[in-house]
Amino acid sequence: MANESIIEVDHLTKMFNKFTAVDDISFDVKKGEIFGLLGPNGAGKSTTLRMLSTLSRPTKGTATIGGYDTVKDDMEVRKLIGIVSEKMIIYNRLTAKENLWFFGSLFNIPKDTLNKRIDELLELVQLTKWKNAQVGTFSTGMRQRMNVVRALLNMPQVLFLDEPTLGLDPQSSVEIRDFVKKLNQEQGTTVIITTHMMLDADLLCDRIAIVDHGKIIALDTSTNLKKIISGGDTMIVKLEIANLTPDLVASIKSLKCADAVTQENSTSLHLIVHGEEAFDNIIDAVRAKNGKITSMANLQPSLEDVFLHITGHEVRDSADQKIPMQQGPGGRFGGAPKRVR
Repeated sequence: MANESIIEVDHLTKMFNKFTAVDDISFDVKKGEIFGLLGPNGAGKSTTLRMLSTLSRPTKGTATIGGYDTVKDDMEVRKLIGIVSEKMIIYNRLTAKENLWFFGSLFNIPKDTLNKRIDELLELVQLTKWKNAQVGTFSTGMRQRMNVVRALLNMPQVLFLDEPTLGLDPQSSVEIRDFVKKLNQEQGTTVIITTHMMLDADLLCDRIAIVDHGKIIALDTSTNLKKIISGGDTMIVKLEIANLTPDLVASIKSLKCADAVTQENSTSLHLIVHGEEAFDNIIDAVRAKNGKITSMANLQPSLEDVFLHITGHEVRDSADQKIPMQQGPGGRFGGAPKRVR
């Protein structure tokens, strides 16, 4: 991976009236890197992506892609990027080939070149045999693959993916992750992913920026982020208690060594604790409430543990700030386009 930065973000800020959606963030993305913006809904990830992709202007700060300013040189930036939004922008009544023909025509790609590129992209996502089938008959995973290759028609140097596996079944999620890796490795495409799915960030990204309340609170490789917990005296503990009661949970939460305690089910607790005597303190607290420990294990930290440790809370389920964007079939711009021959 080259050391050259293809994206540079400097004190980027976005406010909606008095609400700060993105709060003075700075980072860079290397050419050929898969870079993740990881955080809960409402953290400011999608708003950041919209500013980088020229769909929204920052309130303060600057961002450049390929040396071009996203505000001053927006048309030049758009030549370098492709974007896959959370909402699928494809037309169900058109075939796979017709969809790509329609979107390819927006780039004024010569007919022969576009024909060749469509065949190559359908082969890339293993949809060649379905090129003449209506997209409305596709599975969700197939439709998402179509949604991604639509953004590749102009052969972008940078691809933005906004929650690419949201709502997909496990098999479809694996397909999308494998395709993103293949695209990055074989085509050298720089990829920026926003996600609140810890697994996507862990398996895909070279570096991850953890975002919360509009701020970047940590930025590093997945391995190094996990060392925030595993490198010191902090531990992840899985505790099984046969007679787990609310009173016992409250007692464990009140321990000075307990940084975070999450009840996973009627008998299981997930704890982030610190200190050499943490295990002894937990056992004493359980025994004091006549609890019966059936198992106790020290686990390797996950990105979710890192997030919980840094922020002090779990991933929230609040709505992100939305900016009106062009919608697909039946959206505010009407139904499907005329069929492309």
